[in-house]
Amino acid sequence: MKITAYLKPTCGWSGGVRDVFARYGLDYEERLISEPENYAEMVTRSGQALSPCVEIDDVMLADVGGEEVEEYLVKESLVVELIAY
Repeated sequence: MKITAYLKPTCGWSGGVRDVFARYGLDYEERLISEPENYAEMVTRSGQALSPCVEIDDVMLADVGGEEVEEYLVKESLVVELIAY
């Protein structure tokens, strides 16, 4: 699975996305949108200017938080949902 995450250096939503990837042990490429070329790429690829945006195997999840990323991963059977006790 190829994951590219367009994130802010510090942001609650971006932190939530990072947490999901850490919880499931997923490797991903992080592109900080504080760098103008990464921001421009995110806007071009996602069609909008809000972040975080996460691209998973050529599917763009635009303006999402960690919960939405996790829901997508589980729904598409890319991970097995972890249940907290």
